[in-house]
Amino acid sequence: MKNVWIICRKELKSYFVSPIAYGLMAFFAAISGYFFYIATAIFVTRGIESQMMGRGMPMDLNEWIVRPLLMNVSVIGLFLIPMITMRLFAEEKRSGTIELLATSPVRDMEIILGKWFAALIMYACILGISLLNLSLLFVYGKPDWKPILIGYLGLLLQGGCLLAIGTFISTTTRNQIIAGVATFAVCLLLWVFDWVTAYETANWAKVMGYMSVVTHFETFAKGVLDSKDVIFYLSMIFFGLFLTSRSMESLRWRS
Repeated sequence: MKNVWIICRKELKSYFVSPIAYGLMAFFAAISGYFFYIATAIFVTRGIESQMMGRGMPMDLNEWIVRPLLMNVSVIGLFLIPMITMRLFAEEKRSGTIELLATSPVRDMEIILGKWFAALIMYACILGISLLNLSLLFVYGKPDWKPILIGYLGLLLQGGCLLAIGTFISTTTRNQIIAGVATFAVCLLLWVFDWVTAYETANWAKVMGYMSVVTHFETFAKGVLDSKDVIFYLSMIFFGLFLTSRSMESLRWRS
């Protein structure tokens, strides 16, 4: 674990000594802040309309604001994750330092886990910005905090799954742009797989629907912790890191 932590710290430092981290955080803060404002404005407007019509029906903060915000934040991740992972190994190959890593006494899995953990921590830091918006709900209202925690756990698991796939793709090319575009394409495919179930009920369509990362995040957004969704994300993380280890092994043999 010592080597994993050393590599993780090195990767994290490389994010923050360049404009990458700050640019991604600024982008996320602007977009997530806009989504939060829209959701809050709709909530307030509907509440006023209900009172004016004499309904006075209770409105759930989690249902009207938190859940839409979490779903929108997961969409933003589609654009952030390729930018986080595209440089992990592609930059090493471009600069020629991948040979040093491949021939070093550090095990492949330690290198992979160190870089993946750094990407996951970077993603968690970006997600943390949206908590500043949600903190306002606790100042002026009383949302249920447990569904919020479950929702953010789902965001981290979904992010870890896509980050693992992006890490693998980064090992296949020395061009960061190609790695980023390919990662975005794969993430987008995994996102829209469940669209097929809207018009097809065959077994192959059900399998594609199950492979969609959105299908398994919806329960987290509702504040429900389902073991099958956790297992799916953990399995996808393992699969992505396994492919990365095989790709690293081939690089080591070529070196």
